[in-house]
Amino acid sequence: MRNLTYAEAIREAMTLEMRRDENVFLLGEDIGVYGGSFGVTAGMIDEFGSERVKDTPISEAVIVGAAAGAAMMGMRPVAEIMFSDFVTIAMDQLVNQAAKLHYMFNGKVSVPMVVRLAAGSGTGAAAQHSQSPEAWLCNVPGLKIAAPSTPADAKGLMTAAIRDNNPVVFLEQKKLYETRGAVPEGEYVVPLGKADVKREGTDVTIVSYGRMMPRCLEAAEQLEQDDISTEVIDLRTLVPLDRDAVIESVKKTGRLLIVHEACRTGGFGGEIAVSVAESDAFAALLAPIRRCTGLDVPVPFSPGLEADIVPSVGRIRDEAKSMIGIKRRMKARVV
Repeated sequence: MRNLTYAEAIREAMTLEMRRDENVFLLGEDIGVYGGSFGVTAGMIDEFGSERVKDTPISEAVIVGAAAGAAMMGMRPVAEIMFSDFVTIAMDQLVNQAAKLHYMFNGKVSVPMVVRLAAGSGTGAAAQHSQSPEAWLCNVPGLKIAAPSTPADAKGLMTAAIRDNNPVVFLEQKKLYETRGAVPEGEYVVPLGKADVKREGTDVTIVSYGRMMPRCLEAAEQLEQDDISTEVIDLRTLVPLDRDAVIESVKKTGRLLIVHEACRTGGFGGEIAVSVAESDAFAALLAPIRRCTGLDVPVPFSPGLEADIVPSVGRIRDEAKSMIGIKRRMKARVV
C-alpha cells in the first residue's frame, strides 16, 4: 500500500468524492488558493475551481449556516473550521439548526454535511486555538462525531462522512496531519460507528481515539516488556459509539483504562466508563475503571507546560501497570 500523510489521506477522500458526486463541494476560510491553514485542501481549487472550493469570509456562523442550507437543498458540503475552538461561533447553526432539522421536518429534509475541525494541542497555538471540544458536540442528538487516528481511517471515515445523510463533525487532531501510514488506493470506506481493535491483549483494555491512539500503542509495547498483555481499541467514531466492542474487550481483560486528550471533567471518557458500568462487563471487572486524560486547565502556550497537561506514553503505561497491580493483589488475597 502507498504511504500517505494523514492530511493527504483526507484530501484524497474529498477529491475522490468530488469526482464521484458533483453535489460535493468545499467551503471555508483560505481553503482555495492558500490550500487551508494546514494544507489539507492544497491544489484542490486547480482541479475543481472556485465554485466547488469556496473561500469564505472570516465568519464561522456563515460557513456552517451556508453549509446547512446547501445540504437541505440537496448539496453535500464539506465545511472547514480553521480551528475547532471557533466552532463556538457556529454553535447555533450546527446545534440548533443542522442537528435538528431532519427531526423537526419529520424526516422530509436531510442535512448531509461534514464540518471539519482542526482540534487539539501540540502546536503551541495556546488556549484559544488548541481545545478538544468533542464532549460538547457528543451531547447533541442529530450529530455524528468522527475522530480518526490513522491516515487510512481518516480516508475511510471521511468518505463515509461525506456520503452520510446526517451532519458529521470530523475531528482532525492537528499533530496527526504530518503522521504517515499505509492507505488503500481508490474507493475506501470505513463505516461510522465501528471501532477497531488496533492490538489484541488479555490483561487490560485501553480505549482511546485521535492523537492519543499512537501513544496508547507505544505504551502497550512498553507494557509487553513487563509481561502485561494490552488490548488497544480505537473508537474511530464517538457518535455512534461502538459500545459492544468495548464491553466485549473488558469482559475478556477485566479492566479498562480510557485515554483522551480533552479535559477530564465532563470528558467523553465518562460516557465510555458508564457504558461498561451499566453492562454485564461490570461483573468481570478486576479493578476500578480509570481515566487518563488532559488536565482541567486552559492549554498553555509554553511548549513544556503544553506537553505536560495531556497524557504521555509514560502516564498511560503507569496507569495501566497500577491496574494490573490491583489485579495481582486481589488474586493473592483469594489464594
